[in-house]
Amino acid sequence: MSDTDEDSEIPEESRESEPAEAEEETFPSPRRAYTESEVIMSTVRVVTPFVLTFGLYITFHGADSPGGGFQGGALVGVVVLMLAFAFGIDPTRRWLGTKAVTLVASLGLLVFATIGLGSVVLGGAFLEYGLYPLEDAAKYGIEAVEIGGIALIVAGVIMGLFFLTAAGPGGDVE
Repeated sequence: MSDTDEDSEIPEESRESEPAEAEEETFPSPRRAYTESEVIMSTVRVVTPFVLTFGLYITFHGADSPGGGFQGGALVGVVVLMLAFAFGIDPTRRWLGTKAVTLVASLGLLVFATIGLGSVVLGGAFLEYGLYPLEDAAKYGIEAVEIGGIALIVAGVIMGLFFLTAAGPGGDVE
């Protein structure tokens, strides 16, 4: 069928009104409405505890095996992302709260800075664990920094960046 045949099937009134409708067309909001999916919601309900447990395992055993605070913190942060994808970003943001996300990252920074500056106060360099009056101070210092510092910072930053990105430019984060 040629192009002229297709044009002949469209009534003249429709052909003339098409350009006018295109000019008046409003564009939909860039943010789509949330659509529930029972498959995704059920899968997230089943998978979330395992991902969270694996993230905590990687965090706590990172000093003795592959993994550590960064990888474990990333998995813990991704748990919140999975919940947001399954149950909606706004409900997850309201459930978790901006203060909780900020608290997680801030607490991690506080632990990291306290351990690092504690050795400076004792007369050494930043994160010089050997100055602490503990047996195996380096081992415990590294684990405290990985578990209490880096993992919390990474989890908080991943959650925070996700919610900021989801809000869009000029979006409401609260």
